[in-house]
Amino acid sequence: MTVRKLNKISFDELLDCFLLAFENYYVQMPTNRTYYKQRWKAAKVDFSLSYGMFDNEKLIGFIIHAIDKRYKVKTAFNTGTGVIPAYRGKRIVKSIYDYAVNDLRHNGIEKSTLEVITKNEKAIRAYESIGFEICKEYMCYAGTINTNGDAQLELKEMPIKNFDWDKLPNQQFYSWDFQKETIIEGNYVLYQVMNNNKPESYFIINIENKYLAQFDILNDDKKAWRRLFKGIKQVTDEVKIINVDKRLSDKLDNIRLLELQNTINQYEMELKITGGNNMYDVYSC
Repeated sequence: MTVRKLNKISFDELLDCFLLAFENYYVQMPTNRTYYKQRWKAAKVDFSLSYGMFDNEKLIGFIIHAIDKRYKVKTAFNTGTGVIPAYRGKRIVKSIYDYAVNDLRHNGIEKSTLEVITKNEKAIRAYESIGFEICKEYMCYAGTINTNGDAQLELKEMPIKNFDWDKLPNQQFYSWDFQKETIIEGNYVLYQVMNNNKPESYFIINIENKYLAQFDILNDDKKAWRRLFKGIKQVTDEVKIINVDKRLSDKLDNIRLLELQNTINQYEMELKITGGNNMYDVYSC
């Protein structure tokens, strides 16, 4: 078996392996091929810095990396790792990383990050053995928004690509797929919720798949949360809220009032990559 980069194989070959690897996963993965093309493009996946394990010419495991400079650090975000069932237990992911980390460092990558479901203890141990450390904990929710009152709020749609993102709070708490660099490449709409002719809160949503990418209040009025969720409900009753940082306690308290289902929780893990004598060095997050 050999490790090779994924830019030499077809999209369909990769996706077939991806879907087989994620059968019977903790959450049901989408199967629509257009979804993955759009998602990986928006996330800035670079197949020349993504890697697969091949048994002869058969792809049996993979690590898919999105590459971008985030917070001034050139980062490889692992947007998907998997091994097909027949090859599990052979330390395939460790072998791919043995090759990948050195190649990433060679290409100027300073840090690698990934997300893993908190219940997936086997995967967490595997990543820790490579040198990844837990940096953040996220909570995920889905369901129908439960709010009272029928009064309509004023929503103001804003141009997402030219918006002044410095006006939006807590940007450092969002995960890769919901950071501005990914959002502006995706199919998202930004709304401001107005109160007394002033923007009081905002939300960014993909109306097609119901992903609520970002949302927050812009002042200290506790009632602003209730108005924010009413504003979201005017656009869609059903939402999927992925990766709310556990440190945002006020935000989480208000989400719980909506009676959504806490679907899964995730860790973000990171590995700092350096150009020293070792292939890679690990620092505290």
